[in-house]
Amino acid sequence: MLADQRTPDDDVCPVSDELLAELYRASKQGLPTLVATVSSDIRTMLALFCYRRSHLYAIGLAIAASCDEGDLVESGGRIGAALFARSREATIPEPVASHYTGRRKITLSTGPFREMPAIDEEPDEEVSGAVPVVYSS
Repeated sequence: MLADQRTPDDDVCPVSDELLAELYRASKQGLPTLVATVSSDIRTMLALFCYRRSHLYAIGLAIAASCDEGDLVESGGRIGAALFARSREATIPEPVASHYTGRRKITLSTGPFREMPAIDEEPDEEVSGAVPVVYSS
């Protein structure tokens, strides 16, 4: 039976705070490239470190996907075995919803909105209601 090999050093992050922040900010496509810069033993400890924290859980799974099963089991015991299994599970990609799905349908008018009067060539001052302005000095 596999034993849990939890040590008091589990609360210490195996990488620098700067690298951990870069991992946290990395996109799904950039994470494997960043993880590849870390040695395999540190990567295993980092996967276990992240997996135990809810806000880093997904990163822990992504890192564990690049680790060997033996390394994860040796470092984490049953937790390492579970982490390896979960990182290898076939994930069903979420369907990408088109931004058109939630949009309302566009309807076109079948008639004019309002009747517009015809425009004369020369407007009548009396008809237009314009009052001439006279400036006095």
